[in-house]
Amino acid sequence: MNLFRKALYQAARVYWMIFRPLTLGVRVVLLRGDAVLLVKHTYQPNWYFPGGMVERGESLEEAARREAREEVGAALGPLTLVGVFSNFAQGKSDHVTVFACTEFSITPTTNPEIEQWGLFRLAGLPEGVSAATRRRIEAYLRGEREAAFGAW
Repeated sequence: MNLFRKALYQAARVYWMIFRPLTLGVRVVLLRGDAVLLVKHTYQPNWYFPGGMVERGESLEEAARREAREEVGAALGPLTLVGVFSNFAQGKSDHVTVFACTEFSITPTTNPEIEQWGLFRLAGLPEGVSAATRRRIEAYLRGEREAAFGAW
């Protein structure tokens, strides 16, 4: 199954390079004390915040809540806007809205997209955290709490 998902992901990358679509996604920074929840997908090598694509007819908040529930079984409390970031890599115009949440509960679930997930101390992140995820964590550690805009 992982090989199939990786092949689909590679096919999507080819599609993005040819058609250069406009995409909209969400990520959720789930913070508990001095720890952050990260996921590792079956089709990508790095650690990320939970999240994914916004579906038609879905608000950004609804997408963030759905993705957190689907990927790790998280029920989210109030959300705070961290920022909106743009990513023009891989040929697409990807816009990522990032929310933070400190009040959440988790009922562990299985998701074929998620290889593993865990709560990691901010000072001891696992090897292989994506560059964009690391930038958002570093901004948080610097005390940047105003909504930001810029490169993912």
